[in-house]
Amino acid sequence: MPVEDAEMTRMIRREISRRYVDATNVDVRVMHGVVYLRGFIDRLRGHDVDLNKELEIILRVLRQKPGIRDVVCELDIGRPGSGRHVYQRTKGA
Repeated sequence: MPVEDAEMTRMIRREISRRYVDATNVDVRVMHGVVYLRGFIDRLRGHDVDLNKELEIILRVLRQKPGIRDVVCELDIGRPGSGRHVYQRTKGA
């Protein structure tokens, strides 16, 4: 993995950790400025947040970061099998 992609991966993990979501099961990959998010997000224990809104905020913040060309989001909202899946591809800044 190129150094730039590794640095961007760390930055993305930091941004996600600022929200009230459990992203321990999110796989973050960056290849040549394209961000791939796969897995699932869930609520942090003790926080009753709207996961859809939290994900919207995360994606909006990521799209605005310099160096991010595209964001491909393939995340389940809540535990796998909950029936809520998001596939979204958005262009970066």
